[in-house]
Amino acid sequence: MKREVAIVIPLYNEEKVIRKTLQDLKNKRPNDTIIVVDDGSKDRSYYEACVPGVYLLRHIINLGQGAALQTGIDFAKKLGCKYVVTFDSDGQHCADDIEKFIEVLRKDEADIVLCSRFLGKAENIPPLRKNFLRIAALVERVLTGIKLTDVHNGFRAINVAKFPDFVITQNRMSHASEIIDLIKKLKMRYKEMPCTIRYSEYSLSKGQSLMNSVNIIIEFILGKAIK
Repeated sequence: MKREVAIVIPLYNEEKVIRKTLQDLKNKRPNDTIIVVDDGSKDRSYYEACVPGVYLLRHIINLGQGAALQTGIDFAKKLGCKYVVTFDSDGQHCADDIEKFIEVLRKDEADIVLCSRFLGKAENIPPLRKNFLRIAALVERVLTGIKLTDVHNGFRAINVAKFPDFVITQNRMSHASEIIDLIKKLKMRYKEMPCTIRYSEYSLSKGQSLMNSVNIIIEFILGKAIK
């Protein structure tokens, strides 16, 4: 049965939380297609993600989160899904936020909806991380001209049926910046919406360091320079 919405989840070394994340999504979004792309995990993530009703794809080697997302998006298109929601595997995102994103796309009010933790809630976010993410948003605004409050957030909804040229080429974490660049390049109508991001001791321990976030921006700039 063709389904309208696909939830694409990149997975890498999240054996402790992925099953709970998937069960929560299946309970709250029973009519959506759930696609997990295991990106060469070294732990038991792949086996923990073997949940009935979930499509589970696998990269034999670790290619990066951008590559995992694109693999999932390509598969969603083959299944005939119109909308893709990108969703993190570590339990930070809230499944209850998905419907309001999809409604914006259904009403054709935007082509892509981007989650903003700063318009919504960022529970237990460390102050230093919060300040750095705000600075990163300003840097992206200078680089792309796209005005957003939260740019390095993996929670978004995209009308992939309308934009077949929406293709992520930067395999690793700089894909988040590339997506902002694609909005400008493809002239996509975008809308930021509030969402809830829940930081736990576990998710913070798995999160990107501040220095790695700097490297993400540098990688994105270099990627643009060689195109």
